[in-house]
Amino acid sequence: MRKLVIWNLMTLDGYFEGTKPWDLDFHMLAWGDELEHYATELGKEGDLLIFGRKTYQGMAAYWPTATETSDITAYMNGIAKIAASRTLDKADWNNTRVVGDIVAEVKKRKEEPGKTMFVFGSAEVADVLLKAGLVDELRICLVPVVLGAGNPHFKPAAEQRPMKLIDSRPLKTGAVILRYEPANAA
Repeated sequence: MRKLVIWNLMTLDGYFEGTKPWDLDFHMLAWGDELEHYATELGKEGDLLIFGRKTYQGMAAYWPTATETSDITAYMNGIAKIAASRTLDKADWNNTRVVGDIVAEVKKRKEEPGKTMFVFGSAEVADVLLKAGLVDELRICLVPVVLGAGNPHFKPAAEQRPMKLIDSRPLKTGAVILRYEPANAA
């Protein structure tokens, strides 16, 4: 059975982006050789990326012409991708398919052979998949900054979702990569 992992960078006060879409300058506070190596390792572990519409459109605008990290650029452009959307008609970025019902799609994909599936960014899709009980692991790079305002990574929920810490890895930048699994999976 394939795993579904949510991966994102998040501020100490819980935001995955600032007050404007794609306000991600705080990522540079965590970025360095250790996080670059970690990102490269994610590329070896996974074979499918899942994005919500907004994240897909931002990623599709950036990665096809990115030049700074060739291994990561090649991975992002080459890997199979799903854009979860009920409004997109088509996806132009290499190896991308648009899916309207992401819960049904992930349920089906989890039963297939393959490597880890990752949700990058996409807090709304992550929330839907968490509520559906399909997430096997959360990986959060906690960035040492308090933004004060922004778009929260975790959306309001009717009930608590206890998590069990699997691993923590501090980085030289002061960021910490945290790995959790839902407590009910233990």
